[in-house]
Amino acid sequence: MRLAVIPARGGSKRIPRKNIKHFAGKPMIAWSIEAALQSGCFDRVLVSTDDKEIADIAQFFGAEVPFVRPPELSDDQTGTTPVMAHAILWQGENGVPAVDVCCIYATAPFIQSQDIQSGLAQLHSSGADYAFSVTSYAFPIQRAIRITSEQRVEMFQPDHFHTRSQDLEEAWHDAGQFYWGKAAAWLAQTPVFSKYSCPVYLPRHRVQDIDTPEDWIRAEWMFRAWKAQS
Repeated sequence: MRLAVIPARGGSKRIPRKNIKHFAGKPMIAWSIEAALQSGCFDRVLVSTDDKEIADIAQFFGAEVPFVRPPELSDDQTGTTPVMAHAILWQGENGVPAVDVCCIYATAPFIQSQDIQSGLAQLHSSGADYAFSVTSYAFPIQRAIRITSEQRVEMFQPDHFHTRSQDLEEAWHDAGQFYWGKAAAWLAQTPVFSKYSCPVYLPRHRVQDIDTPEDWIRAEWMFRAWKAQS
C-alpha cells in the first residue's frame, strides 16, 4: 500500500484560509491533489484536516477525507510528523497497512507528478528512510549578513569575506513540496533532516515558500512565467 497524505489544517494565520485560497485559478490544495493523482504512485490520496470546507474542496478534486483530524493535532504547534503518524495508524486500523507514505504539502502549486515519481524511485534505490525535494540557495550562505539591533551589518561567517563565491561549498534547502518515507520511519518519528534521507533535486524556478502575502504575489508571478514557457 502506497499512501499520500496531504496535511491541511484550517487555522492558517499569516495568510487566512491559505490551503483553499485561489491560486492561478483554483484552490491552492487542488494543485497538490492533482499532482498526487496524476503521478500514479498511490493507492490512496488522503487529506488530513480538521476543517469541513477544506474537506469538501479536497473531495471535489478527487482526494479522500475519511477522518477528521483530532484537535490535539490541529494547532499551530503541531509538527508534520505526528500528523503523518496519525494518518498511517488510521490506515493500518481501517485497511491495508501502508508501506511507502508520501507527505505532500497543501501549499505547493509548483509540484509535479514526475517529481513525485522520482522521489519514490529515489526512496527505493537509495535504501534511505526518506526522500524529499530540495533546491539550491541562489547565493552562498557562507557570505550571509545579519542586521544588528544597532542597525549595522555583520557577517555570519566573517572568515569568508575574502573567499570567492565559486570556492564556497554549495548549500541546499528543503523545497517544501513532498517527503517520501517508509511508514516505519514516520511512525518512529525518525528525523527527516538527517543521514536517513536522500535528496530529490528541483530547479530553483519551481520552488517558492508561501508564508506571507508577499510570498504569494511572487509565487503567482513565477507560476505565470513558468507556465508561459511550458
